[in-house]
Amino acid sequence: FSVSLYFRARGRRLNSAACFVAYFSASRGLFKDGKVSIMKLWNKYKVTSIPSLVFVDAATGKVVCRNGLLVVRDDPKGLEFPWGPKPFAEVVDGPLLRNNRQTTDSSALEGSYVGVYFSAHWCPPCRSLTRVLVESYRKVKESGHKFEIVFVSADRSEESFTQYFSEMPWLAVPYTDEARRSRLNRLYGIQGIPTLILLDTEGHMITRQGRVEILNDPDCRLFPWHPRPVLELSESNAVQLHEGPCLVLFVDAEEEGELEPAKELIQPIAEKIMAKYKAKEEETPLLFFVAGEDDMSDSLRDYTNLPEAAPLLTILDMSARAKYVKDVEEITPAVVEQFVSDFLAEKLKPEPI
Repeated sequence: FSVSLYFRARGRRLNSAACFVAYFSASRGLFKDGKVSIMKLWNKYKVTSIPSLVFVDAATGKVVCRNGLLVVRDDPKGLEFPWGPKPFAEVVDGPLLRNNRQTTDSSALEGSYVGVYFSAHWCPPCRSLTRVLVESYRKVKESGHKFEIVFVSADRSEESFTQYFSEMPWLAVPYTDEARRSRLNRLYGIQGIPTLILLDTEGHMITRQGRVEILNDPDCRLFPWHPRPVLELSESNAVQLHEGPCLVLFVDAEEEGELEPAKELIQPIAEKIMAKYKAKEEETPLLFFVAGEDDMSDSLRDYTNLPEAAPLLTILDMSARAKYVKDVEEITPAVVEQFVSDFLAEKLKPEPI
């Protein structure tokens, strides 16, 4: 793959309104000494597939739009430049369907927690998640919470959409409203399905990982599923290992509850990192996991060629195929904090995965 970087400002000189554009595509011509920088861009902009086009504010460095390819398709003349994010209420504005063909206005979502569900009938993982999501939806509603889901279809025909939507007890953007479906995809930079975006009562994003949260919390005790600083590695959340660098603390724990001391050890550092980047309105550059002695942990150790030591402190960067290992006899909060600080300051030397 290669990355082309360029500036564009509708023919004007670059200023604070200009967009910095990162275009990710495939190519055979890759300079080895540029690989690390390129992978950092992939991680920074959460690129999971190619081609991908990301628009960034040149003045602040903040992402304007993750799904630039849809922007180019929907606005080829640049009339909506600089394509900044709009409030959810504005993008979803319009009639929404129920599976009995009755309609309701999107204003009915005001004051509710909302799940924006990108899915399609032709996608087997989507159908599996929908079955679980139906039960979770009912449990949350029965508990008295104001919660609604809006289905944004990626089906290939209206007939398929109608069949799939008949299984859902929530709302949907009409299949015929392709423009609104596209705008919602652009708003959240959707690169794959199923994706469940969870929003608070003000329309602000709680998490992009609704799918993982639903699967990890079938009883919905953690609703509305605010991000947790530290996760216990499992089959359902292991997909997040591929979304960017992850700190994983491996410990000798086989029984439920034995991971708690490990979580308590790294949680203050994780909370500090989350708070720091939230204040800057940026995504956290590092996710935090603890892993015990189970098949999932063993598979991860084998795949990344890690030693069998426990405790073992690591940072794994799957997209860059790189790992950073801190193999010490005692892991303390100070050790973890220094390890994280050195990683973020790019002082650590990576080993290949």
